[in-house]
Amino acid sequence: MSERAPNGEPAGSDQAKPAHTPRGLAPKRSRRIYLLPNALTTAALFCGFYAIVQAMNQHFEQAAIAIFVAMVLDSLDGRVARMTNTESAFGEMFDSLSDMVSFGVAPALIIYEWSLRGLGKWGWLAAFVYVAGAAMRLARFNANIGVVDKRFFQGLPSPSAAALIAGLVWVVTDLRETHWITLSRADLAWPAWVLTVYAGLTMVSIAPFYSFKGINLKKSVPFIFLIALMLLLVLISADPPMVLFGLALIYGLSGYVVWFWLWKTGRQLPWRVRAPLHGGKGGKGGDEV
Repeated sequence: MSERAPNGEPAGSDQAKPAHTPRGLAPKRSRRIYLLPNALTTAALFCGFYAIVQAMNQHFEQAAIAIFVAMVLDSLDGRVARMTNTESAFGEMFDSLSDMVSFGVAPALIIYEWSLRGLGKWGWLAAFVYVAGAAMRLARFNANIGVVDKRFFQGLPSPSAAALIAGLVWVVTDLRETHWITLSRADLAWPAWVLTVYAGLTMVSIAPFYSFKGINLKKSVPFIFLIALMLLLVLISADPPMVLFGLALIYGLSGYVVWFWLWKTGRQLPWRVRAPLHGGKGGKGGDEV
């Protein structure tokens, strides 16, 4: 007779589960591969790759828009996985790798091809600072799951950093096409350099950025919230590049404002200071937006 686990399943099978989960440890993720959340992750990865191709072909507006589409898809895959109970270890790892392409490599290449190339060594060094910052940001996020306060991100999330870079490219391209500005990409090389380095370093900072995870979508809200949402959509529709870049810029500065306020009031940063639980190997699950 084959040996069986306490829950009646054959020992060693994927369905066998321990009688209890040790305190302080996250439950194990399923090893299965689910279609719906991974399809969204694949679509986000495709957008990142598409943005790289468009930047190489000097189609910067399309490249910037693709980054924002990737952001929307990335915000959905983890939530869909939780809502449909299809979270898995494969999905978490796949999502992190997709984020590295869409919000790490793609924005760095876009801004380099768009403006930083003319700065020579300083240009590609700034792009590398951004890529390295995104990689370390994602690695730290994975390592600190279950450690930091879920209400705040430790450092600027990589999708928001990508929105800063893509937003700058998109808004300047749009303003040049509408003849609001006459500055060339070369004229904006150093401002682009500053923004790229700022985004890269802010991703690995300890500034607290609000995660919006405390918002309960299943809870009823006053009618005024629907009106505010409608007005926001109208505002974005009126001038997408300007509004989206403005929102990304405000959020990209908000962490330092919160950090200064905590320091001024003598409060601690909003997470517990202790070592990661899993030795640096965790899962993301698409929650970095």
